[in-house]
Amino acid sequence: MRAAKILVPACCLILCGCSIVEFFTPEGPPAEQQTSACYQKTKLKTSNSSDVLAAINIPEYELVSRSKSVVASAGQKKKGYKSWFTLIAFDENESTARRKYLFVVDEKPKILFVEPREGLKFDCEVVLGSDVLGKPYTEENARRIAILKDILKNFRKDVGEVSPDNKELGIDGMLVNQALEAVLTKLDDSPAQAARLDEPNGIDFSHINFDRGKIRMVILDDVAAIKMKLGSSARKFNDEPQNDANLPTPQKN
Repeated sequence: MRAAKILVPACCLILCGCSIVEFFTPEGPPAEQQTSACYQKTKLKTSNSSDVLAAINIPEYELVSRSKSVVASAGQKKKGYKSWFTLIAFDENESTARRKYLFVVDEKPKILFVEPREGLKFDCEVVLGSDVLGKPYTEENARRIAILKDILKNFRKDVGEVSPDNKELGIDGMLVNQALEAVLTKLDDSPAQAARLDEPNGIDFSHINFDRGKIRMVILDDVAAIKMKLGSSARKFNDEPQNDANLPTPQKN
């Protein structure tokens, strides 16, 4: 048995040459804690554009894109497998953060017997507008689905403001768009699933590129927080600290 455990990796090395070595070799800095630092530091309704600009960029690894109301910083590892962005959208009248997004994707492919590592992580927190909160809904599930659709609408708008300046950011934004549309397709087919959106394990959904995903959405007053993971990241959905941990557990209606 021990000999077999040694022979399998050895055969992989012989058959794949340096590619298997490259697969296991880390892509190098920056660490994920660095790429998520600005997202964590930004406080909705409080942080202004000066606060964000002071924290958002890692000059050696990221490019900053700006519009009148959006600031984004995006980067990619040297080998091209891993990319990420942080995007903050501001209230045009008060100049404070109204929406923030954090995206990380690892597209390293599967090699022989090695478990695929392709995974995607997306977190966001948004201040919900009166246009969605003030509408009458027949039930709570309909309200949650409407809020998720509103979040997707604003995400598309925010990415659209800065993507002309950064093609990679635009491509990554399309991945998030595709995933949220898959969630909404499931909820349109089975609206009752929306009742589980705020549970610790969220809800599962299928994805054409990453096979499976999980999403959780917590709503408190006028703020909604989303955590979504796809592919290999979905298997560790509850292993990392909740970015929405500052939001109390919502009460069931």
